[in-house]
Amino acid sequence: MTSGQTRLRAATLSTAPHDGRHPTRRAILSGAASLLALLPAGQGAFAARKHRAAAAAAPAATPDAPPGTYAPANSLIGPVDTPARWACIVDYTTGAVLLEKAADERMPPSSLTKMMTAYVVFGMLRAGRLKLDQSLTVSEKAWRMQGSKMFVPLQGSVMVSDLIQGMVIQSGNDACIVLAEGVAGSEDQFVSLMNTQAAQLGMTNSHFMNATGWPADGHYMSARDVTTIAMHLIHDFPEYYHFFSEKSFRYNKISQENRNALVVKGIADGLKTGHTDAGGYGLCASSERGGNRIVMAVNGLPSSNARAFESERLLEWAFVNFENATLMHSGAVIDNAPVWLGRAPTVPLVATRDILLTLPHGWQNRVHISLDYKSPIPAPVTAGQQLGEVVISNTGLADIRVPVVAGADVGRLGLLGRASAVLGQKLGHH
Repeated sequence: MTSGQTRLRAATLSTAPHDGRHPTRRAILSGAASLLALLPAGQGAFAARKHRAAAAAAPAATPDAPPGTYAPANSLIGPVDTPARWACIVDYTTGAVLLEKAADERMPPSSLTKMMTAYVVFGMLRAGRLKLDQSLTVSEKAWRMQGSKMFVPLQGSVMVSDLIQGMVIQSGNDACIVLAEGVAGSEDQFVSLMNTQAAQLGMTNSHFMNATGWPADGHYMSARDVTTIAMHLIHDFPEYYHFFSEKSFRYNKISQENRNALVVKGIADGLKTGHTDAGGYGLCASSERGGNRIVMAVNGLPSSNARAFESERLLEWAFVNFENATLMHSGAVIDNAPVWLGRAPTVPLVATRDILLTLPHGWQNRVHISLDYKSPIPAPVTAGQQLGEVVISNTGLADIRVPVVAGADVGRLGLLGRASAVLGQKLGHH
């Protein structure tokens, strides 16, 4: 008997043997029933739920944005109007892009640059080349720096922890220069570290000319790169991420509120805002609800009010419309495949990794899960041997293919056993 291709298609359930040549097979189903069946008890991520008001998904009148300025962003559920010129919204856990608008276009990042500055500083702290309680001297260049400031004293010394707070909470350009000079000797040398690090993180549409985001030719980031550095800050330096969530900071007898309105309102736990005439008003935010974290970057908005309004609206849109579900776990038995001339009649097929997807609410009935393998599988079979693939399709993304492997060894029958099996098959055909 030769091996034939078997594809267990979604929503088919086989209860009869194929011409008597292999035993009954449990199919993999589509829709809510199949997805929930693959989850451990109590983890019904696709369970029915009441959706919050649909208003969060529809564009409202954004402050300071005149009618007709909306342009749609692309999303997994269709166009979404936003007055932001650049936008990118990503699920932190899966990396799924939920929304994008000119996300790879190079834009003036203004103070969103300070996230890259913070990443380099945090790396120096991790390496022991800098300490939080260490004091750095304020140069005249730092003291004279214009724009947003934490008001460091000329020729004074400031603790690194205060400088970090001045940089990420007060958006102090002077704090950035003190840190850059303290770490690398000069801002130019620090900027070289920033560009090297950005390349290593895969930020292909970013290039820095300074540590502050001060307007300069050749200084740019993309919205997607902003989300990339944000996710790395969260993942790589969890011990320092708390700086981004602080709502205010007082230094030199001056208290300043975090410029990130979403942080002040308790909607987000980071990260940064920015503004220049060329780039407009921008914001990068991260927020976690029910174990799901969303990272968002928007830029090119017309005012601080528009930035606060639109960023909150889009963040709410992301949480209302998407959810994560574990479709299967590594090592889970997906099917028992028939074995030809084996010492056991079947071999378990197991997944090689967890499969976690970000999908729009209500798409559970559209997802198809199928299993591809050649049946029957000729003995001998070795545990860990790849035997086929799980195929997840109709998610709005490209098909996801995950190898499945044998979950056990199955030896080959001896000569007499093989002869009996072949004879039995021939007799069964008469």
